[in-house]
Amino acid sequence: MSEPKRVLLVGATGLVGTRTMEAGVGREDLRLIALTRREAPLPPGARMEMLVAEPAEWGTSVAAVAPDAAICALGTTWRKAGEVEAAFRAVDEELVLRVARAARGAGARNFVLVSSVGADRASRAFYLRVKGEVEAAARQLGFHRLDILRPGLLRGPRGEDRRRGERLAILASPLTDLFLGGGRRHLRSIDARSVARAALQFAREKARGTFVHDNDSILRAARRFDGAA
Repeated sequence: MSEPKRVLLVGATGLVGTRTMEAGVGREDLRLIALTRREAPLPPGARMEMLVAEPAEWGTSVAAVAPDAAICALGTTWRKAGEVEAAFRAVDEELVLRVARAARGAGARNFVLVSSVGADRASRAFYLRVKGEVEAAARQLGFHRLDILRPGLLRGPRGEDRRRGERLAILASPLTDLFLGGGRRHLRSIDARSVARAALQFAREKARGTFVHDNDSILRAARRFDGAA
C-alpha cells in the first residue's frame, strides 16, 4: 500500500475548511494537516494534525509540513475586514499568496484554491476583482497542478458570519436554483460539503495543468472522491 498523500489545509476554521476536515475522516489515502491561527475543534473520528501559528510564521510551518498538496480555503468577509480594502486584501490576497508560495517552495505539486463564481481581475466588483487577481498570481507559481474552484453560493452553517441578504438567498436557493439553467448553472448554490470533497479529490489528481471548476465540475469531482473511498 502506498504512503498516504500529505495534504495541507489552510482555512480550516471556515465553512469549506471545516467540511474538508469532516470529509477526510476515515480516509487512509490522505494525511490531513491543518494550519490555523487559532485552535479549532476536530471532527469526531478525525486522525489528523493541527498546527496553530501566527500568520507571520506560516511559511516556516508550511516548510515543516512539506506537503504533497495544499488546499487553500482561506478568506474573510467585507464586514470582518471593516469594509476596508487593504484589510480585505491582507487576507484574501496577501495571506493566500503567501501560503501558495510557501507550499510551492516546500515542494507541493498540487495546489487547490477555493475562489468564487464570477472571479475576474477585470471585474468592477472589488471582491470578484481580488479573487481574479489572486487566481492570476497563483497561475504564475509553477505548480505541477493548480485547481481553481469557483463555487456558487455556499450552503452550510456559518453562524453569525452570514449577512442577512446571504441568509435569505440560501433560504430561497431551492427555488431560485430551478431558474438558473443553461449558461447560468454555475450561479446555482452548492453544498459546502461537495466543495470540500472535490478539493480533496483534486489534491489527489496526477494530471498536470491548470484547471478551473464550476459547480458541475465540482460535483463530479465530489462523486469521484466518494467512489474512491
